Amino acid sequence: MAKVVLPALGEGIEKATVSYWHFEIGQEVKEGDELIEMATDKAVFNVPSTVMGVLKEKLVQDGDEVKVGEALATIE
Repeated sequence: MAKVVLPALGEGIEKATVSYWHFEIGQEVKEGDELIEMATDKAVFNVPSTVMGVLKEKLVQDGDEVKVGEALATIE
């Protein structure tokens, strides 16, 4: 099982807010698929899946504020 984490966002940006999930639990994802849309006060961006598999768990929900390095989801 792999965890997808919020990657480094650039100098001085330490957190982002969950905007939208592109996949539901139980759906198959491919490496590189846009998994979750995140927003900061400066930009909106997508976090890609780092592995191929099935989305098993969403560890954050729409509207949650997430710190860089924090787990977003698990993929099996």
